[in-house]
Formats: sequence, C-alpha cells, structure tokens
Amino acid sequence: MTSEVIIDVQPKEISIALLEDKSLVEYQNETREASFAVGNIYLGKVRKLMPGLNACFVDVGSEKDAFLHYLDLGLQFSSYEKYLKQVTSDRKKLYPIQKATHQPDLPKDGSIQNVLKVGQEIMVQIVKEPINTKGPRLTCELSFAGRYMVLLPFGDKVSVSTKIKRGEERSRLKQLVQSMKPKNFGVIVRTVAEGKRAAELDAELKALLKKWDDTIAKVQKATTSPVLLTEEQTRAVALLRDLFNPTYDGIHVNDADIFQQIHDYITMIAPDKADIVKLYKGNVPIFDNFNVTKQLKSGFGRTVNYKRGAYLIIEHTEAMHVVDVNSGTRIKKENGQEANALETNLGAADELARQLRLRDMGGIIVVDFIDMNLAEDRQMLYERMCENMKKDRARHNILPLSKFGLMQITRQRVRPAMDVAVEESCPTCHGSGKIKSSILFTDQLESKIDRLVNKIGIKRFTLHVHPYVAAYINSGVLSLKRRWQLKYGLGVRIIPNQKLAFLQYEFFDQKNEFIDMQEENEVTK
Repeated sequence: MTSEVIIDVQPKEISIALLEDKSLVEYQNETREASFAVGNIYLGKVRKLMPGLNACFVDVGSEKDAFLHYLDLGLQFSSYEKYLKQVTSDRKKLYPIQKATHQPDLPKDGSIQNVLKVGQEIMVQIVKEPINTKGPRLTCELSFAGRYMVLLPFGDKVSVSTKIKRGEERSRLKQLVQSMKPKNFGVIVRTVAEGKRAAELDAELKALLKKWDDTIAKVQKATTSPVLLTEEQTRAVALLRDLFNPTYDGIHVNDADIFQQIHDYITMIAPDKADIVKLYKGNVPIFDNFNVTKQLKSGFGRTVNYKRGAYLIIEHTEAMHVVDVNSGTRIKKENGQEANALETNLGAADELARQLRLRDMGGIIVVDFIDMNLAEDRQMLYERMCENMKKDRARHNILPLSKFGLMQITRQRVRPAMDVAVEESCPTCHGSGKIKSSILFTDQLESKIDRLVNKIGIKRFTLHVHPYVAAYINSGVLSLKRRWQLKYGLGVRIIPNQKLAFLQYEFFDQKNEFIDMQEENEVTK
C-alpha cells in the first residue's frame, strides 16, 4: 500500500489530505488563525461552580466558557495547586519542579466546591475542541506529547504501550526511560518507540522537558488570566507526529515555510526519510494535481455512492450520526436476495470505515444495514467492519448487529465532524437565477484584465477558472490566452481550478494573494 500526505497551504487556511493507494482516507481543514486546538495549555480562571454537575466553567478566552469536570482534575491536582502557588509567589526565581513535594491524591468521590473557588487560577489543557454550542472540554492532567513518548508532570511511573507485545522490549524501554526521566515526571512510551536507541529517546525527552520549562516560565510571568501557555505545533506537524509512517512515499507541500517546518521535523525523527518531503511548485492547484479535489466533491455530502449503484445516506444530528445503506440500482445476483444483501453490506462496511476517518465523525454512529437472515452473514459483516476499523487511530467500539439489523459504533470525538460543501452556489447570479449571456463571459474576463493591467497597474497575475473554461481559453493556435498575452503582456497566466464553479473566476497577484475583481453590477436583476 502506498501512502502520501498532501498539504495545501492558502493565505487563510491549511488543508491536509492523506491518500492510501491514491484513495482519500483522511482530510483536515483549519483556518490559520484557529485557536483552542486539542493539546493547548492555558492558565485559566474559574468562572462558575456547578455542584449539581460536580463541575465548573473556566475562562480560557473562548467565546463559550470551557467545561471542567471534577474527575478531570486528576489525582495530582493538589500537587499542581501547591506548585502553582510556589511558582507565582516569586516572580524572579523559578521554583524547580524537582523540589516540589507530592500532595495526597484527590479522592475520586470528592466534590468540586471543596477543591476550587470562583476566581481561582488553574492550569488546564484542552482535550476536546468547541463543538456546536458547547465550549472546549478541559483537563488538569497535563501531558506533553512527542513522537516516541508522552511526558506527564507530577506522574511517578513509566508505562509502555500495550501494542508493544515483546516482553524483553517492554522491559528494555521501561528501564531505559526510568533511568532518564527526572524526579516528579511520569512517561508513557508510545508504540513507535519500539526498537529505538537510547540517544533518540533521550533527545525527545529533553525536548519535552524544555516545553514544560517554557510553560511554567510563562505562568511565573503571567499577571492576568487567561493566558495561552503552550500552543500545539502547527496543524501539519502535529498531524504528522501522530500519523507519520516510515513507509510513506511522499509528503507534498505547496508552501516554502511549512515545507521547511515539516522537513526539519522529519529530519529530526527519521533522518533517512527527509527526502520524501517535497515542495510542490506546479501551476495547477496541488489538490487538483493529486486528484484530491474530485474525491472531496464525491466523498462528502448527504449521499455517497460506492460500487455498482449502491449508496449510503449519511445524516448528522446533535446527538448522533445516522447512516442508511441502500442497494440502489444494483442488479440482483442469481443466487438470491441474501447474497445480494451480503455483498451490498460488505461494500458499505468498506466505504463507511473510510467515511468515518474522512469526515472525522465522532460520538454515536447508528448504521441501518440491509436485513440479512443468516447469522453467519451477520457475523461476517461485523468482522469485516472490525477489520476495516483497525486502520482508524481514534478510539472506537463496535457492537454486533442488533435484532433490528442496526449496528452501533462509538468513536472518539475531539473536534467537530469535518463537513465540506459540495453544492456550488452560482457565482454570477448570487441566487437571483438571472445571469448575463454565457457567450459574453470571456469578454467580461478581458475587461477585468484590461482594468487590472491598465488602470490598477498589476502586470503579472494568474487567473483561475473552471477547467472547461480554461480548455476553451487555451484552445487553438492563436488561442484567446495567446491574444491576451500579446495585448496585455506575458504576465497573464491561466490556471484551471476544479474548486471553481463553471462561470466563476479568481485573480491572484505574484504573491498568490487574492485580488477581488467581482462587482455587484455583474448580476442582472
């Protein structure tokens, strides 16, 4: 299986696609100014206690106050609280954590009003991003994730991933990390640490300890709250930290700065794989070049076709996601309805596993498969779903089919489900239903080019249009594009862009910054 990561960096957003055998299986899109990411650490202030919920709301600077349950305070909360007071009591000299004393563990059946008070400052970490009307979800059990290990301040033991099966390797890693870690720190050794040398583990441990030192130094200097103490790495690097596999065939990026960040990171964790990071310099948009745009258009939306006419209908609600499996226009097999239902359901299981990763759907997912009478067929479908979901990094649980033919799946939900609008609104009529004659479209483009070159003074630019329009502009020996270049200069470049609607166009300058050339009077009322 070949795997490639495609990263599309735009001025306002960054999109990341993971391809397996050229098929899109994961997609993430975030604005470049996005905040409140999972893993961010804040110095927050308690706003309101909720004894009935045994929880509180904390101000971390988000639009909605963040939610913190008593059980998420963690057993070591008393140690954190005392250490925080020691740090903030002296603004000049930092009190080292190695000298901090462990306090008694917080009782599991305690009450939040006996531990916190309104206005108190606490260190918190985001474990779930804001979803719909809810604010972020918090924990006070801080963790600093690296490629090979996770650092836990005020922990006291070393744990090894259960996915590392060999007893001697587990013992080696445990003893090695135990000898490296300072006092008052715990460590979780991740699966990818298997077989790694002491020097590699020690280098990452030192990097994580530095992140902790930088975090607590900001607490010492903070005069008001909330304050962002530690920000997750850029989305591209953070994704690769958890996702990177030495078998990757390529990581393609279209931005020089992000390319350098990723190249430096891969050089650090896998020096022999640094050459798979490549800077994309093509004229065609990077997602179009790797066939990501077309897969996004076909993979999202309410209806998803898979094979031989069968399709899924996916509905999203506040409480859960509901999926209906339909055979559609499939031709029935000669050996009957049962075989036809089984084949349709198995195909649905393959596509659904991909959709869960692609859309990052979390919470409760209920799937209505086509009814099957044979118990062995229902068991085969359950086993197929479990096998497909092994590739999913998110924690999940799958129940066998119920007597109503429904399969229930729970999947870890840490951010809103990904949604991509696949319907295109008309860019020329803006919903009025009336547009100028299509035959005049190229004349309209030429008037924009004339204004851009002769009035605004921008001589070099790219014009992005729908691929069909680009083909028309480029057709012929003396093409429309060639005539424009002879008239307005060679700085005129035409780029086909699959994201655009048929009569939509966008101008970009030399720095790839958008030039707004739309006018309201283009709409015919």
